[in-house]
Amino acid sequence: MRVCGFTFIRNAERFDFPVVEAITSILPICDQFVVAVGKSDDHTREIIANIDTEKIFIIDTVWDICQWNGGAVYAAETDKAMDAISREFDWCFYIQGDEVLHEKYLPVVQQSMRDNLLRREVEGLLFRYRHFYGTYDYVGDSRKWYRNEIRIIRNDKSIRSYRDAQGFRKHGRKLSVVSVDAEIYHYGWVRAPGFMQKKIDEVRKFYGGGPVDAGSSINRQEEFDYQRSYDALAKFYGTHPRVMQERIERLNWKVDVDLKRIRMKLRYRLLYYIEKITGKRLFEYRNYRMIKHA
Repeated sequence: MRVCGFTFIRNAERFDFPVVEAITSILPICDQFVVAVGKSDDHTREIIANIDTEKIFIIDTVWDICQWNGGAVYAAETDKAMDAISREFDWCFYIQGDEVLHEKYLPVVQQSMRDNLLRREVEGLLFRYRHFYGTYDYVGDSRKWYRNEIRIIRNDKSIRSYRDAQGFRKHGRKLSVVSVDAEIYHYGWVRAPGFMQKKIDEVRKFYGGGPVDAGSSINRQEEFDYQRSYDALAKFYGTHPRVMQERIERLNWKVDVDLKRIRMKLRYRLLYYIEKITGKRLFEYRNYRMIKHA
């Protein structure tokens, strides 16, 4: 069984992406790793090239900034990376530049790939998600944070990144997947407030139909206000991946939150409490089709 990791990245330094941590977190179970490095305004390519391994294979890309609609450029860049994976690999392990796999899950994930290698009906492996917010001490605790997503797929070029690269489809249909008893730690909402606001402004360009007006109030806001921007949070009591420890130690900002505060519309508040009581998320969007384990 051979496994190739893949991702895309652009302006990692400018927006403080933990992309090195993301890549190195899954490298131990990858035989190769393809990184589509978009033309950047910082030292992103050097950062990727300096990862101390011969497994890294860089392809240089230019983002099509005309693909404003709904983050389509992210899917396009994901497909570029996947298309560069050679046919010799069985599984493709996708991880985004702000996602990290805890080392405790590496044996579990590797075994799941082995167990499902010959089950051709299994097109992908589904991971649970934990979304950190503000600092490394809090996680999102509402419906707006997706609970599961596909991160390992067959090396099948008819599988394409879907919409804004959150998941995958094959010929437009949902993939058939089995769940892995492992979590992806998503750190996309843990940055110094200044970096966070810059990242949000940049992302808006690829969702809102074009560049943000330089005179808008969005551009004039220099730092993101974490205290006013969450609906429900929970305390995190676990451990972070080892590859994140140095970054965590550099944390130099503080976010004060009220864990008792629930700020959401009545309908979502009701669904929130139903989920807390039953463990079921009603009307949950699923971009995949679950099949039984062997």
